[in-house]
Amino acid sequence: MSAGGLDWGTALQLSYAWIKAAHVIFVIFWIAGLFMLPRYYVYHQESPAGSAEEKRWLERERKLRNIIITPAMILVWVLGLTLAFITDAWSQGWFYAKLAMVLALSGYHGWMIGYGKKLARGHRPASGKALRIMNEVPGIATAIIVILVIVRPF
Repeated sequence: MSAGGLDWGTALQLSYAWIKAAHVIFVIFWIAGLFMLPRYYVYHQESPAGSAEEKRWLERERKLRNIIITPAMILVWVLGLTLAFITDAWSQGWFYAKLAMVLALSGYHGWMIGYGKKLARGHRPASGKALRIMNEVPGIATAIIVILVIVRPF
């Protein structure tokens, strides 16, 4: 197939820098949101059950999840897999370690979404301290992923 006389592979190679820039931008959005969400949950849990303040936290959490975090995660995956295809990252060991970390971070994302649903139903199973510790997960994962991509230790 061709796009204006170019085959798809060549077209993707020419757009590589733009795809990579978009990938990094949406990684930043996703991780920033994952930093914010557990903190929102802490403040939500500290608000009185059934209060107007709790309703405001529910709305903030919903917007953060639906407008920023989940769309950003989807775009990170689409753009990241596109980059892997363009660069043939599938043949490099560091890429599999990065992929495992991104899968784990996606699982954390899903767990956080599920926790938000529990909060919306009035359940508060984790302590504020536990949520504050959970707030460190995206930072640690991001540091590992950056090292894997930049240093490529294997």
